[in-house]
Amino acid sequence: MLKEFKEFALKGSLLDIAVGFVMGAAFKSVVTAFTTGIVSPLIGLMFKTDLKDLKWVIKEGVANAEGKVEGTIAVLYGEFLTTVIDFIIVAFIMFLIVKAVNSMKRKEEEKPAAPAGPTQEELLVEIRDLLKK
Repeated sequence: MLKEFKEFALKGSLLDIAVGFVMGAAFKSVVTAFTTGIVSPLIGLMFKTDLKDLKWVIKEGVANAEGKVEGTIAVLYGEFLTTVIDFIIVAFIMFLIVKAVNSMKRKEEEKPAAPAGPTQEELLVEIRDLLKK
């Protein structure tokens, strides 16, 4: 299954891409809600903060007259990790959908063919033999 997922993620056919695009757009809000509402808080328990709030502050900002801090420079790696988790979930769901569609196609192809009748040449030989009688 992991090998098929790797092949799907790296190669994929036009149908795979189209299904992935349409279904990915539809699932995006659901997956984002799942990640931000369930996954991020659980992972945040380890860091004592929400996953999206994790950041590496490179330069502290200065407080202005109103008390708001301005000029802070930070790498927002928590937000990036949340987006990566969203992508992995959507990609895996799309993989499962395409895998199901492909297995249905294989079942249709595996149906036994109808018994083959006589070929055109065999029919012509039979007609010729009947006319000789």
